[in-house]
Amino acid sequence: MNVVVTGGAGFIGSHVVRALLERGDVVTIIDHFDDFYDPAIKRHNIDGLDCEVAPIDLRDEKEIHQLLQRVKPEAIIHLAARAGVRPSIQNPKLYLENNVHGTLNVLEGARACGCHRFLFASSSSVYGLSKVVPFHEALPLPQTLSPYAATKLAGEQLCGNFSYLYGIRTICLRFFTVYGPAQRPDLAIHRFTDAISRGVPIKQFGDGSTRRDYTFIDDIVQGVLGAMTYEREHFDIFNLGENETTTLSALIAMIEQAVGRKAIIEHLPEQPGDMPLTCADISKARRLLGYQPTTPLAVGIPKFVEWYQAAKRPAIGCRL
Repeated sequence: MNVVVTGGAGFIGSHVVRALLERGDVVTIIDHFDDFYDPAIKRHNIDGLDCEVAPIDLRDEKEIHQLLQRVKPEAIIHLAARAGVRPSIQNPKLYLENNVHGTLNVLEGARACGCHRFLFASSSSVYGLSKVVPFHEALPLPQTLSPYAATKLAGEQLCGNFSYLYGIRTICLRFFTVYGPAQRPDLAIHRFTDAISRGVPIKQFGDGSTRRDYTFIDDIVQGVLGAMTYEREHFDIFNLGENETTTLSALIAMIEQAVGRKAIIEHLPEQPGDMPLTCADISKARRLLGYQPTTPLAVGIPKFVEWYQAAKRPAIGCRL
C-alpha cells in the first residue's frame, strides 16, 4: 500500500513508519521538524529508513496539496500535531492553527487527490472530566479541559464531516498516554527516568494520586495497523489503551526500581488542564480491530529504561 504518514519522524510516527515498511508498504513522511523539542531527535528516529521525507508545515495548504497530488496515497495516517496540554494553555492560537487548520488542510488534500482512507490520531484528553470509567467511545463529550484537547475533538469532528460529505473512510484513534523507546523527551516517563538517573529532582504535580492508562508503543502500532484494514463503518472512533490505570506515585516507584535509584521529588500543585484520571474501555477495538495489548506497565517501564540507558542521550526539555 502507498501510505503518507504525517508526523512520521516523531515518537509514535517513526514506530508506525517502521512497521509499515517492514510489511512492504511504500511510505512518505510529512514532518515539519519544528522546535517543540530538538529536531535532531526526530531525524535520529528515522535515520536509515527507506522512505521519502517531506519537511512541510501542515499550515502550508499549497505544499500539502502538491505533495498529496504527486504521491497519490491510498491511505493517510495523520499523526502530526502540536503536542502538550500545558503549553496549549499558554498559546492556544498556535494549537488551533496547527491541529485544526493543519488537519483541515490534510483532509482537503486527501479529498482532492482521491485518497479514501484517513486515520486520525486523537487523544484520551477529549474525555475531560467524564464520570463514566472506563471511558468508552459513545460517551457524550460536553467539556474538554485544555485547548489541546479541544483541537483533538475538533479534528474528530472534521473527520466525521469529510466522511459524510466526501465518502472518505475516516477512523479516529484515541491514544492513551503512549510511552516506550524513543518517547518524546518532554513526557513524564522520559523526564522522570532522566532525572532519577542523573540524581536531580523530578517535579511531581499534585499528591501522586492521579491515575493514567499508560500504553506501550508496540500496542499502539498494533492498533494503528488494525485500523488500516477496518471496513465496517465509514466513520468510526476507537480507544487504544491498556485498560489499566496506575497512580503517579506507583509510576515513579516503578521507574525507581528499573533505574536502581530513588527519586528526589519536588512537590508542586496540580496543573490546570491535567486530567485526574484516564482509563480506556478497549472492548470495541478488541472486537473490531483485533486489538490485543500485550505489554503491561510493569514490563514496559524496564523496556523503556533499557532503551534510555543504551541510548545514553539525556532528555532535552521542550522549548515553549
